[in-house]
Amino acid sequence: EMMNVVDIALKAMTTAATKLGAAKSSIDLQKTFTSSLMDSIDRGVGQLVDADMNKESTRLQALQVQQQLGVQALSIANGSSQSILSLFRG
Repeated sequence: EMMNVVDIALKAMTTAATKLGAAKSSIDLQKTFTSSLMDSIDRGVGQLVDADMNKESTRLQALQVQQQLGVQALSIANGSSQSILSLFRG
């Protein structure tokens, strides 16, 4: 009688240990997947930030060139009007 109780308890413990091992494997797999996903997201965000910074840097340079060209155009226009006025003054 006592042997049967011990045998049943041993089988129950073996079954529980098997289920626990399977659960641990599943959790380990999920942990690995989550870690890989986080790394991928971090890389993706980094690339997006880099791309935005490059885009904005290029845009800033273009605006600075436009500003410089505007200043030069005003300088040329002011010089031309002074030349025309000097012709009328004689």
